[in-house]
Amino acid sequence: MRLVYLSPVPWLSFAQRPHKYVEWFHAKNEDAVLWIDPYPTRLPVLNDFLMQEAGARSEARSVAALDAPSWLTVACPRSLPIEPLPGSGAVNRLFWNKLLQLVDSFIGKKDCLLVIGKPTELALQLLVRHPCIPSLYDAMDDFPAFYRGISRTSMARREKAIARQVSRIVVSSTGLATRFAGFKEKVVLALNACAVEALPPVGITHKTTEQTVLGYVGTIGAWFDWPLVFALAQANPFMCVRLIGPVYLRPPGQLPANIELLPACDHATAIRSMLEFSVGLIPFKRTDLTASVDPIKYYEYKALGLPVLSTRFGEMALREYSPGVFLLNEKGDLAGQVERALKYEYQKDEVRQFRTENSWEARFEAINIGA
Repeated sequence: MRLVYLSPVPWLSFAQRPHKYVEWFHAKNEDAVLWIDPYPTRLPVLNDFLMQEAGARSEARSVAALDAPSWLTVACPRSLPIEPLPGSGAVNRLFWNKLLQLVDSFIGKKDCLLVIGKPTELALQLLVRHPCIPSLYDAMDDFPAFYRGISRTSMARREKAIARQVSRIVVSSTGLATRFAGFKEKVVLALNACAVEALPPVGITHKTTEQTVLGYVGTIGAWFDWPLVFALAQANPFMCVRLIGPVYLRPPGQLPANIELLPACDHATAIRSMLEFSVGLIPFKRTDLTASVDPIKYYEYKALGLPVLSTRFGEMALREYSPGVFLLNEKGDLAGQVERALKYEYQKDEVRQFRTENSWEARFEAINIGA
């Protein structure tokens, strides 16, 4: 069986759920995959150009050595950034004709699955063009929540249209399952996971000092709770709060002396950095956007044997009694909450079991989406 995958992220980005899914699919089916990179689905704003520049700088090292394997074809749609506007599909189709013909040729008379990772006008056109092949919407985020105004309304409308037309809807969080409750017969829950094959053996650490490190690896964007991080640093002045990743939301003031802000790095370097952490932080705000999030860093932290200190958002709010997970009370004793997290120690067998149950392969095999 072949796969046409409309991805929410470019192929030349660090490996995420979409990359892991197509790799798993190919391993199961031993057939070709056509990966279609994303294109702009909202009207541009000034910050887009700033983010593009920062993103290019932060990802340059990690993507430089990435090439598509022989079984995968990567297509990059051209378009005008007008998708929220009426008639945009007809206009952009002028740019998509060759791509649509490529998809037609790729599918041919072979068994094929169409997977949509982001609601787009191109996805809708492909669903109409190929109504007889099985299709899947892999809902990884609350996409409308990323946008505002006409772009948000347009995205919500496209997402509903896609949900109606696809054969199956896979959701990555309980919050998303609730959003798609009206399509209950189609919906299956597949939480996120992590690339356990990229992790060092259980029990390995890279700590070079006895200093306690409260660490975070990831994008620092609109969802990042800077005031809470400041409060954590001030409540624990002899601990290092280490933040690693691209910064799209600047801190609200001068950083406390014990906060280290380090640039983005490739995934292998990020894993090595996490091995120096004492606790893994997930300091996200509670917003419409984070209400549907199941953070991959949760799986990476636990798979490395790190206690997790998180705010009460999205899927994390449901993990209050999960071993090694400590949910922050922003108005409580932050020093005491950190101390409780530091006292927790995983057993090696516990970490091994977590890795076995929360690899991407195990996640996709459990629900058999597309094999």
